[in-house]
Amino acid sequence: MQVTRMVQPLLPFCQRLLPCKLAGISVALLKATALDIAILAAHLLLYPSGMAQERRSPSAPALAAGDLGEDPTRLPTRAQPPVVLLHGFIDNRSVFLLLRRSLAQHGRHRVESLNYSPLTCDIRIAAELFGRHIEEICERTGSSRIDVVGHSLGGLIARYYVQRLGGDARVRTLVTLGTPHAGTRVAPLANAHPIVRQMRPGSEVIAELSQPAPGCRTRFVSFWSDLDHLMDPMESARIDHPDLVTENVQVSGIGHLALPVHPAVATGIRQALDADETGSATAPAPAAHTDGLTVA
Repeated sequence: MQVTRMVQPLLPFCQRLLPCKLAGISVALLKATALDIAILAAHLLLYPSGMAQERRSPSAPALAAGDLGEDPTRLPTRAQPPVVLLHGFIDNRSVFLLLRRSLAQHGRHRVESLNYSPLTCDIRIAAELFGRHIEEICERTGSSRIDVVGHSLGGLIARYYVQRLGGDARVRTLVTLGTPHAGTRVAPLANAHPIVRQMRPGSEVIAELSQPAPGCRTRFVSFWSDLDHLMDPMESARIDHPDLVTENVQVSGIGHLALPVHPAVATGIRQALDADETGSATAPAPAAHTDGLTVA
């Protein structure tokens, strides 16, 4: 990406200053940090546009294949479930601008972004409210199940809804991006905020999510980055649970803020959502897979 080219003049200096292996790590971190800074600057400009909830038609019907301008001579395909996007801490739906565009360009025409209040102080309450939104979306679209993509805290809220509030009956696939599934120790000074305390290792919420979840019907796909500065340890963004059908995808070369906007990750998200088009409400036997995605 063009942003990473800005750090190219610094590479020889880093390589002379540091041992070879350490220099490689530092250069990658430098690139990821530069990209995160650029994304943060752009996102600050877009942030006001996403503060209000998304406008929706009160009676939006489910789209048929012919409504999408598809070739009428082709055989009909199974209707894809709606996709719901849920942002992270102190953020809003504007973070998903590029991901929404990517999903729409590849056939996902029923995509909605939800905002939860920046004053949210309890993941459990946020999950309950999220569940009400999901019920409303299912009723409005006529879909019995949906897919969810959650960034950071948004992924944790969605997982709590699925795993602890019966949301597995509604959510077919949950994709999380840089979500602290095992808790994160970063920024200890932020402990004054109650929702940050709930994202710490050993918190009551993290403990609840580690409890047995037999028969959970949702498939989980977790994207975690080896340069995510908000995950401590970085592996905390993986899902490791014996009762859940999970796939952990390690992303190399980008940081936390780039996960919902990078085109390579968007491709991985689309592949994750398209992996199960059977429409079956019964998940296969739990299994954990690890894959890799290099974007630098």
